[in-house]
Amino acid sequence: MSTPTKLFDSYKLGPITLPNRLVMAPLTRNRAVPPGMVPSPLASDYYGQRASAGLLITEASQVSQQGQGYQDTPGIYSKEQVAGWRKVTDRVHERGGRIFLQAWHVGRISHTSLQPNGGAPVAPSAIRAKGKTFVGGTFADVSEPRALALDEIPGIIESFKRATANVLEAGFDGIEVHAANGYLLDQFARDGTNKRTDAYGGSIENRAKLMLEISKVVAAEAGPERTGIRISPVTPANDISDSDPQALFDYIVDQLNAMKLVYIHVIEGATGGARDIAPFDYRALRNRFKGAYIANNGYDFELATKVLAADEADLIAFGKPFISNPDLVERLKRGAPLNPPDKATFYGGGAKGYTDYPALGDALDAAQ
Repeated sequence: MSTPTKLFDSYKLGPITLPNRLVMAPLTRNRAVPPGMVPSPLASDYYGQRASAGLLITEASQVSQQGQGYQDTPGIYSKEQVAGWRKVTDRVHERGGRIFLQAWHVGRISHTSLQPNGGAPVAPSAIRAKGKTFVGGTFADVSEPRALALDEIPGIIESFKRATANVLEAGFDGIEVHAANGYLLDQFARDGTNKRTDAYGGSIENRAKLMLEISKVVAAEAGPERTGIRISPVTPANDISDSDPQALFDYIVDQLNAMKLVYIHVIEGATGGARDIAPFDYRALRNRFKGAYIANNGYDFELATKVLAADEADLIAFGKPFISNPDLVERLKRGAPLNPPDKATFYGGGAKGYTDYPALGDALDAAQ
């Protein structure tokens, strides 16, 4: 391509050198193997095919059974899951890639059929989300949650600590804390979902407390240079809201900066939707945080080039384009057309729509 861009320049992310600035965003694919929620045997092929990305971030993986919100999502809390993920990291590293795992607790975005002993999902407050989850092969209303008792919160923090140890045992290069998209840590941070009157509710400082405590514990276990976090300041995903997201996330990012995390991964606008859904000063977050800023949501080559040139981000996360284009980096370099995604195979299934998308070389061979 004739357009000059930083997108294919290398970047030093903590101790890791990325060969380019494309990040494969976390993408839930619902292909883990029940009942143990072990990564599919196909997962090593899937991630290995995409190892040319500067950084791969895995699909969100629950830190406990309680943290699961959708059918057939992988976990990172059992020996079997660690062994399954080890096959993935080995394949990615064999192909010269770098990979972080995204650690997840869904909170209230769950269904009793997924919870231990059929119990209610947990949340900061007993407020049911107006939202759906994916269970039994279809989308269903989320279940009524119960509020976490104060003495249960240390167990939530401990589950992230154990998950971090498992991430390292599985051979990952680092870990991303999932604090976005209306899941548990986001639920605690927002005044629309957190009505607590104890030390985890009320003020911005109290509501942000769980997210920050977990980030601190994860960074202590993995090292801050191998710890990132994902946030989504104005997304309405999963019925999440806050009266003053700018003040909330300015505070949160100041605290994360003090921890010296290696990156913040910011969903700009509505997750998977409009980037301009609400006013927000993302540059303020960029200026407050001295580590890497990963920009996410609706990026294509042109927007990525523009944002990198303006120094508004260090790395750019691409989501859906990576589903159907395992060699997205090469396609963007060449200005080649992208494979269209098959939306019917996004969630659940086998190889179809998962590991069978053609790379450029395959397409050229087929045309000859």
